[in-house]
Amino acid sequence: MPPKKTDESRLNQETGPCTCESGSGCTVEAILTIDERGQMVLPKDMREKAGIGPGDKLALISWERDGKICCLALMKTEPLSGLVKDILGPVLQQGA
Repeated sequence: MPPKKTDESRLNQETGPCTCESGSGCTVEAILTIDERGQMVLPKDMREKAGIGPGDKLALISWERDGKICCLALMKTEPLSGLVKDILGPVLQQGA
């Protein structure tokens, strides 16, 4: 018997590359509301679980399909700064 298709799997088939397949570790953790100023609140338990505190900077990462953003993710910037240094460091040293 084929596995039952969930609403999530049907949506993923329709939207393309942004997928949260079963077992991928992708989980809906919270539903956020955007206020009239465009702001949202990350729930306290999620901030604590992710180690996000006052003053921390987050990068907003998007995935696009057919000219429209289909997925958004937040990531602490510390891992990104290390990645940028690893990539650009050798290039900058060559120019010196």
